[in-house]
Amino acid sequence: MISIREVAKMAGVSPSTVSRVMNGTAKVNEEKRQRVLNVIKETGFKPNEAARTLYKKSAKIIGVILPNIQNPFFNEMAQAIEEEAYRRGYRMMLCNSNNNLDKEKNNIELLSRMNADGIILLTNQGGIRETIEKCKVPVVILDREVQADNQVACIRSDHYKGGMLAAEHLIRCGCRRIVNMRGDQALSSARDRFEGYLDVCRKYEMVPRYVDCRYSFREGLKKSEEILKLYPDVDGIIAGNDMVAVSVYKTLSKKGYRVPEDIQLIGYDNINLSELVTPELTTVAQPISRMGETSAKVLIDYVENKKISDNYHFDVELIQRDTTIMKQGGERK
Repeated sequence: MISIREVAKMAGVSPSTVSRVMNGTAKVNEEKRQRVLNVIKETGFKPNEAARTLYKKSAKIIGVILPNIQNPFFNEMAQAIEEEAYRRGYRMMLCNSNNNLDKEKNNIELLSRMNADGIILLTNQGGIRETIEKCKVPVVILDREVQADNQVACIRSDHYKGGMLAAEHLIRCGCRRIVNMRGDQALSSARDRFEGYLDVCRKYEMVPRYVDCRYSFREGLKKSEEILKLYPDVDGIIAGNDMVAVSVYKTLSKKGYRVPEDIQLIGYDNINLSELVTPELTTVAQPISRMGETSAKVLIDYVENKKISDNYHFDVELIQRDTTIMKQGGERK
């Protein structure tokens, strides 16, 4: 491979001039600039990316750490992040922690050593705060609230409102024995959703019913069986996310229950799959693409010394489909 020194020799300039032409870091005489560009074109010269990274202390890489790559919610989020990063001239490096705190910490340390320009973190772990605060690169927290000193912004939706919307909708559909499949209460999003559900229960003087359930299809299968044993008279179920809702529907169908005639069901997130399954899922929609795009935009703006806010709060909405039946006076959206 041809080196930058050879390019400089062929163009009759210094290596630093070649570097300035390629990086646009300073003005170069137009005649010299053109000679350098001609040599680069003729030779097909490509700069050593590792060397450029060390020199500029920037890899033009945004690290994205996901808790579970099998969850379509995180895939859709990562796609939006990648598209915005690419548009701004950055590449995305995707890390899957598989809900493992040690692996998550190792990923953060690795990205720091690689001179990544920043990290977008989606975490299901409650003990990550210390690692974030020791991180040498800026961190944007997405869909969670961690409150670490080193984070530059937190981007999330209104999970409390989402919990209320789900419960209120089932009540309008005639349900009174509603079971909430609440997520890990160490996570701010799960706590907020559950608190919204509890406040609706207080409003309508209903006894709260719930089971703890992680955000996975297999966990949903297991916990839906548990619901039928603990609460045999259940008439409405709020799943932790759309994947869990699909697993609940599968269990109910096998047991001979009709959805929504016998038990009504609502998911959360509004991933693409929620519209593809039959029956289509009623769900609480988060603006997944907008949140992912915003996280990349905010992090890159921070890296490029542009003004940002430290808190971005997105609204949620209820999307009624086929797993709930609205009482008279209700409208489908």
